[in-house]
Amino acid sequence: MGAMGWRSVFYADGRLRAGWRALLYIALFVPFAVVFAGVAALVAPAEGLGALAWQAGALLTAALLVGWLLMSRLEHRPAGALGFAWTSHSARELGIGMAVGGVPLLLGVGALALAGWVEFRPEPGDAGSYAASLLGALVALAVAAAWEEAVFRGYPFQVLVEALGPVAATLTMSAAFAAAHAGNPDVSVSALVNIFLAGVLLSVAYLRTRSLWFATAVHLGWNWTMGSVLDLPVSGLQALDTPLYEPVITGPSWITGGNFGPEGGLMGAAAFALALVAVARLPMLQEAPEMRALGPLVDRRLHVA
Repeated sequence: MGAMGWRSVFYADGRLRAGWRALLYIALFVPFAVVFAGVAALVAPAEGLGALAWQAGALLTAALLVGWLLMSRLEHRPAGALGFAWTSHSARELGIGMAVGGVPLLLGVGALALAGWVEFRPEPGDAGSYAASLLGALVALAVAAAWEEAVFRGYPFQVLVEALGPVAATLTMSAAFAAAHAGNPDVSVSALVNIFLAGVLLSVAYLRTRSLWFATAVHLGWNWTMGSVLDLPVSGLQALDTPLYEPVITGPSWITGGNFGPEGGLMGAAAFALALVAVARLPMLQEAPEMRALGPLVDRRLHVA
């Protein structure tokens, strides 16, 4: 293979191919994440919400740093084009996103309670400790949701949309999102299918708005409602403990999700489906003029489509 032939493996139309750009992101993100997470471990509490917030903050910093670097050097676009620019739609996106992520889950768990498959038993606590627990969890889970969105709906996803189109990119990154949870406690095939559906939901949330604020809010609304408001396991993890009540799940695990939490069962799938319909159909969800002016990578492909 000649020099021009080898060059065509890496470049098309004078640009590094999308797959190589996505791999370059990963190759840069991993060492930055290791270094930043190591520094965070030195100053963070040993456990609890503080430890979660510090570690998630380290990963978010690495994800944004690499994303913004590649947006600048390879794409010649401002950092805000990645999706975290504050626009005239951002406050609305945060509110709607939290509702879209949380309300379907509340409805689903409410249905389980009516069926007698989950009940909330009293636990010690007071209003102050309850409010502090909810607020602390909101902050820590917000940072955690933001770093996952910066990676899974950020630069790698966006270059794949530009190259392959939204469907192939969504399927690819949703599979990667599910694979990243494959080692969680009590994981099952149905849980991985549901997390794949969550990846589709969050990808559509980004594509409707080009806003990682909105995708993060949907992600946060789901996790915070599940793990803090309802005190249920989040993807098999039970790092949170909300005062005043404790849920007891007695229904069949293929519906309730059992120890993995709602994401492991049929109720979780139904809640994800309801959230997806809301994200796809709500008319107020659209790209902000300020975001369009920044030139997100996906815009050209989506506007042509």
